[in-house]
Amino acid sequence: MATPTDLETKSPVPSILGTEKREFVLGKGDLAFVGEQGHNGAAATYQTVDGAPVEKESPLGYNVGWWTALFLNVSTMVGTGIFSTPSAILAGTGSVGLSLIYWFLGYLISISGVSVYLELASYFPSRSGGEVVYLEQAFPRPRHFFPVAFAFQTIILSFMSSNAYVIAFYIFRMAGRDGGNWETKGVAVAALTVVCLIVFASNKLSLRLSNVLGVVKIATLLFITTTGWAVLGGAFKSRVADPHANFRNAFNGTSKDGYGISNALVNIIFSYGGSTMAFNLSNEVKNPVRTLGLSANAGVTITFLLYLLVNVAYFAAVPKALILTSNQTTAFLYFSTLFSERAAKVLTILPILSATGNIIAGTVGHTRMVREVGRQGVLPFTKFWVSTYPLGTPGGAILSTWVVSALVIICPPAGSAFNFILALQNYPNSLFLAFMTLGLFLIRRQRARAGLPRSSYRSWTFVVVFYLAAQVFMLVMPWVPPSAGINASSFGFLYAASSITAIGLVALCFVYYAVWVWVLPRLGKYELRSIVIHLDDGSVGHSLVRVKNADLAEWDAKHDPAGNSITSGDEADQAEFHVVEELKV
Repeated sequence: MATPTDLETKSPVPSILGTEKREFVLGKGDLAFVGEQGHNGAAATYQTVDGAPVEKESPLGYNVGWWTALFLNVSTMVGTGIFSTPSAILAGTGSVGLSLIYWFLGYLISISGVSVYLELASYFPSRSGGEVVYLEQAFPRPRHFFPVAFAFQTIILSFMSSNAYVIAFYIFRMAGRDGGNWETKGVAVAALTVVCLIVFASNKLSLRLSNVLGVVKIATLLFITTTGWAVLGGAFKSRVADPHANFRNAFNGTSKDGYGISNALVNIIFSYGGSTMAFNLSNEVKNPVRTLGLSANAGVTITFLLYLLVNVAYFAAVPKALILTSNQTTAFLYFSTLFSERAAKVLTILPILSATGNIIAGTVGHTRMVREVGRQGVLPFTKFWVSTYPLGTPGGAILSTWVVSALVIICPPAGSAFNFILALQNYPNSLFLAFMTLGLFLIRRQRARAGLPRSSYRSWTFVVVFYLAAQVFMLVMPWVPPSAGINASSFGFLYAASSITAIGLVALCFVYYAVWVWVLPRLGKYELRSIVIHLDDGSVGHSLVRVKNADLAEWDAKHDPAGNSITSGDEADQAEFHVVEELKV
């Protein structure tokens, strides 16, 4: 690649704010950085040249404001877990008091995660995709390895199947009967299809619907909260004789079972999952660092307060023993206690709407991640993944999400096999989150050594360490055998089977990577090079091409380090080179 070895300077990195130019900064070792200014009102994004190029004008539009970002996060966090998870957390902790403390601990972990994401977003404010981008930039070597590994996780092991199943389950419960296996699968696929069609049809429509359903979710939790206050005030004396019973000696029965207590914390952490969903749409947000920071912190705080108050309402109305022994969800017990079973069935519409909002917000955020993986160039058929034609939405990413999720619903039989497939995605997700958090320290070091500008937001180091510790806990916990035996898992066989399988799949990614990047190029006498592609809809991405060894010198002379052609004067005028240390060739 064209290497600006004749421009070495010790001056600070010049600003490209408000310009259309690209600026190259060559750092220590073999890392080179490119700075580009997006049109979302953010500071320039300086990233390694191997990263997908900045889309200066987002082809997906700028439809994400403060409220939309808030409801994307809230809708992803508040699915159906709050209607059922409290019983599992109570069973794990053993006491009402400790279970309430756990919800606060989950809040601390989640708010720490927001701080980590916010610093990462401040480095790359004009890149959507969240974790996709942060891993790519934290671990640029081996070249393309983390994009390849995360591409597998994002496309194959991330699906919306469980939410679709939940919608089907509650629809049949509302109808007063159990759905058969294929009936449930059919309704689940139908729900998934409707959501994906909405997300495909219009960015504005899907985001507005997410907002509306986010309001419904908050209203639902407020309804439970206010009726809980009424219970505590004695308004339901005929149905709840002693609303304060569960709060007397609240720590009685606290579990000493390490597995149960730890597993309860896992459930808590999952309950706050999605608190950073809006970061996947950073380049669709004006002034993203400020907007995402305010909305994410507000979203987590609002959700925590509602979670806590809803749990207080549950414990005020439903006896502890009934919560622990009933096979009904905690919310169903609550509604049937205060009203009637018939009313509880009618109110099942609330979890259905909540699950629908969750799957819409999740699909919107997930498809941005898939599209960003496509923009990295590590997937075949780059245009399929990157293009927003014809409706200005990420059609390729939406289609792949629908196909994978539908297959997971249809193919495995309900029960153990389905639960095992769902469990497969948990361990890689925790693994990559841990790497991403650790990667924040690496990004700080890379940028300091290259003399790049400081970010507009910096998380306290102890907050980053705390969040990293939570992710390490999530990696260790799956290896702790259940107290009920090694086969006491959600899928009915060896408890660690899903984690072992997931690690095996990641290892296979490395084998694929080694063959694709090292073995085949050596045998074929070529090297992989990134080239920037521009589509008619305004989309921009990288595509990896094979360049014969004999042609490398000519190729590199005609392309800048980021893969842009510099054969024309116009392109050459768009780049500035700035050297901190000469690039090793």
